[in-house]
Amino acid sequence: MSYDLELENKEILARYKDLISNTYRTLDEENNKLIRKAFDIALDAHKDQRRKSGEPYIYHPIAVAKIVATEIGLGATSIACALLHDVIEDSDYTYEDLKKIFGEKIANIVNGLTKISIMNHQNISVQSENYRKLLLTLSEDFRVILIKIADRLHNMRTLESMAPDKQKKIASETVYIYAPMAHRLGLYNIKSELEDLSLKYNNPEVYSEITEKLELAKENRERYIQEFTQEVSQKLEEEGLHFKIKGRAKAISSIYRKMLKQGVSFEEVYDNYAIRIIYKSDAKNEKFLAWKIYSIVTDVYHSNPSRMRDWITQPRSTGYESLHLTVLGPDKKWIEVQIRSERMDEIAEKGVAAHYKYKEGYKQSSEDRNFENWVTEIREVLEQQQNLSTSELLDNIKLNLYSKEVFVFTPKGEIKILPTNATALDFAFSVHSDLGMKCLGAKINGKLVPISYVLQNGDQVDILSSQNQKPKSDWLEFVVTSKAKSKIKSYLNSQKNQLVEDGKEILQRKLRHAKINFNDEEINKLQKFFNLKSSQELFLKFQSNELDASSLRKYIESKNVFNNLLSRFRKSPSKNAVYIEPKEQNLDMIVFGKDEEKLNYTYAKCCTVIPGDKIFGFITISEGIKVHSDSCPNAINLRAQYDYRVIPAKWVNAESFKNRVKIEIEGLDRMGMINDITTVISGAMGMDMKSMSIESNDGIFTGNIILEVKNKNQLEQTFKKLNDINGVSRIRRIQS
Repeated sequence: MSYDLELENKEILARYKDLISNTYRTLDEENNKLIRKAFDIALDAHKDQRRKSGEPYIYHPIAVAKIVATEIGLGATSIACALLHDVIEDSDYTYEDLKKIFGEKIANIVNGLTKISIMNHQNISVQSENYRKLLLTLSEDFRVILIKIADRLHNMRTLESMAPDKQKKIASETVYIYAPMAHRLGLYNIKSELEDLSLKYNNPEVYSEITEKLELAKENRERYIQEFTQEVSQKLEEEGLHFKIKGRAKAISSIYRKMLKQGVSFEEVYDNYAIRIIYKSDAKNEKFLAWKIYSIVTDVYHSNPSRMRDWITQPRSTGYESLHLTVLGPDKKWIEVQIRSERMDEIAEKGVAAHYKYKEGYKQSSEDRNFENWVTEIREVLEQQQNLSTSELLDNIKLNLYSKEVFVFTPKGEIKILPTNATALDFAFSVHSDLGMKCLGAKINGKLVPISYVLQNGDQVDILSSQNQKPKSDWLEFVVTSKAKSKIKSYLNSQKNQLVEDGKEILQRKLRHAKINFNDEEINKLQKFFNLKSSQELFLKFQSNELDASSLRKYIESKNVFNNLLSRFRKSPSKNAVYIEPKEQNLDMIVFGKDEEKLNYTYAKCCTVIPGDKIFGFITISEGIKVHSDSCPNAINLRAQYDYRVIPAKWVNAESFKNRVKIEIEGLDRMGMINDITTVISGAMGMDMKSMSIESNDGIFTGNIILEVKNKNQLEQTFKKLNDINGVSRIRRIQS
């Protein structure tokens, strides 16, 4: 392919100038020289490289640097590192080279970004280590993770040039780890965009449907916001306030979550957009003016007290500050209103990064310390959980990524911020690890309670302890913070170390007899095969003789089958592909891989697959190929963690297949309703109804029906006819 290099060079320079135009007002000449030097090195390093789209590769680091500068708000050091973030990985430049040119700080950040760059071809142990490194960067240099999030955001924005299977893998990984991380860092806009883009590739039909409906509703939304603005602005101006009012649609992924959670259609999600009032204020009057505006708005419109959120009196641990209220606005429609100062708005837009300006010339705030406490906790968890699998590690960390918060007090009146559903024992561990280990009970507001007591906002907590108390395994059932979980697990694990070592020696001996190497990869496979949570549990099973030589023989037999399947799909397409004849007639319904091979498979139990659904195959260790729907609740995790075991799958002859589907139907009860429903299903559509249960309460009926469906089109036509029945208000398919 030929390229117009002169035109491309002009475009590269134009993009660099655009980056600089967004930074020159805030950076001095020395910092701008630093950015220019980083650009020159990056340009040289990537001069012969192109992206999948065919564009010069340098477009990518320039775009990442612009996100870092404008959307996250970091300074010259971070911008330079963003420009250089792929230099060590993709060119002959080394860590030592960058250290000589830019100094140790920038070299270390770029090296940190290189360490967590996820490889395209990886097994689970490598992937686990990459996630661990990604999280460890939080405790090394805060800017590493912010630049990595910017890198992922640009990759998601330009994902259309990738192959479909790679799109799903990257989208799944993004929503699995990067979006929660952005949320915890207070980068709410970036978090929403990452989730929306992930939905675009993981569930394109839903994404397109909601996007189109938001566009259709845009005119009404703008009219509504204009009417609200006119009514409120006059009152605010009379009080001499300086402000601006903005309206915005809620994130597509957020609307979709509400549709799923509430079981409603797009039209029934009543708060799919919000209004934001941003006011000017000095530090002294900031809180006073927020409540003044709140009073003015609630004088004009009735508010819903149950949906009031005060994040100004006590900010979130990310530093987020805002007053949220829901009012009955124009046309008597509920709408969320957010009230915040310009300073609060910057923090809401740029997250905890706004607090870290002190690293480049600003002072530290109390919100920074909240975040740093969280970073310290992450570091402690990682240091103490070296043997955890990827999913366990991420589950423990993510406990504190998306969680809402509860505010409680120590006996001295100091505030502690903990996740919602945290217990008295979680509080004890948050004060000090030793206090948690010896915790007997607690006094909440002067009343004696057990250590499992769930904390409520405003509780004053006094922990009772004893030198004789020791952690117990049932403690893990009610603690929610990662610090408490890790400390308890660490203690319990220390008690079984000798048993683990004994079991390890037994397993080593048995593997040696079977002529199998004893290494981390083999242990991971054994662990997954026996469905165990950790290698420790594996060793203990062998120590207690729950697993023995016969168990190991079953593993070896399945290992041979698993390796054969993997090797088949790692090969390049062959003209002389060997087809495996299915044992049953129905097995020719689905074919797998680029060669469209006929292989034995079974359907996963975590989702209901019917012909016409988008599907994929997953190679399990012990049960062959399992077929999942693209909308399966486990699809994201499987693609994010085990993409090398995901294989393309497609339908061959959907019409000859039948499958059972469960649907839920509800509406206004009346005489003849059940007859009308059965007439549509059994009569008009000729479907076999396997079971039906209907309940009626106060004139409202809900029913669950199990049908045998030939294909997706038949199900959609049935839904349309059922919706036409008088009194039916909602129908949905239930993923079992």
